Amino acid sequence: MSEFKISSMENTSNGSPSFSQGLNIAGADITASHAISEYYTGASEPTSPKNGAFWWDGTNLHQYINSAFRILSVTAPPPSSVGARGLFGGGSASGNSARNIIDYITIATPGNATDFGDLTIARAYLTSCSSGSRGLFAGGYADEIEYVTIATTGNAIDFGNLTVARSQAGACSNQTRGVFAGGSVGGNSDVIDYVTIATTGNATDFGNMTVAEAGYAGCSNDSRGLFATGRNGNNLIVYITIDTTGNATDFGDLTVERRAMGSCASATRGLWAAGSSSSSPYIHNEIDYVTIATPGNATDFGNLTASINSNAGCSDGSRGIFGGGLTNSFVYLDVIEYVTIDTPGNATDFGNLTEGRTWPAACSGD
Repeated sequence: MSEFKISSMENTSNGSPSFSQGLNIAGADITASHAISEYYTGASEPTSPKNGAFWWDGTNLHQYINSAFRILSVTAPPPSSVGARGLFGGGSASGNSARNIIDYITIATPGNATDFGDLTIARAYLTSCSSGSRGLFAGGYADEIEYVTIATTGNAIDFGNLTVARSQAGACSNQTRGVFAGGSVGGNSDVIDYVTIATTGNATDFGNMTVAEAGYAGCSNDSRGLFATGRNGNNLIVYITIDTTGNATDFGDLTVERRAMGSCASATRGLWAAGSSSSSPYIHNEIDYVTIATPGNATDFGNLTASINSNAGCSDGSRGIFGGGLTNSFVYLDVIEYVTIDTPGNATDFGNLTEGRTWPAACSGD
């Protein structure tokens, strides 16, 4: 078999080089109309792909060459639902007083949070997600959903309503769709509902969780959403495909049974930090992680600087941020700390929220 290498190619006449008969490299037809003839996303290998088809499984980019998918060496792009600015909205401050505060930070630059605006109503135990440009805040003993434009400081605007009013739900999203799961509504709920983030309106039924529970914390890449919680014998991580309605599927277990955690993700890895248990030790500082594309139990990542519960998390796809929370001695924290998502280790101080509070909701975008 002969092999030749081309370091450069140029046309000696006018115009660009033309391959009128096509160009085939390693069995893949590479032409202007066929170079990316198909593109797939999802955890399962596509069936009946064409030669040259690309497939992103949430961790690796593959191309179909010589009757098989080959992994290409690439750096995974960050999820489209994250960005450079992190927002923390709502929460409960000292005296169990619900807040309407929205703070923001620049994730790449450690420092204290700055006032962004206000929610339409004061509430705690809410959840949040984003499209990367629009941030949503939902629930918190209410069915209201409201939104902000992340790049522009200002007050939140009414978006619509959840299918069921509830608190302590989890949320995840991609650039198109926001999903809200579980929570408490008189009793624990297994409801999953969703919205199209660019279009204001009420949520629509998505499916059901494997277990009716509160305290879920959600994270996602562009295709798969994960939710985790644990209490009173439940210790679970479940997943959904964000763009496909249906019931959640078991993913694995946290390293320690707990709920009310902060969470965030890169394109490949999901993290959960801190939380509360129904048995001693009641408050935690553990950080767990999973590879989003590969179901299985979580692995120890490191620790927060203190044991807390009911904090919130967000990321820019590289750095994970955790802020707020409540200590075992009932101190309402304004602490913000950070980790590098792809490098296990303990968290580092980032700065402070404008006010100490527990159970805020966080998202990010540009």
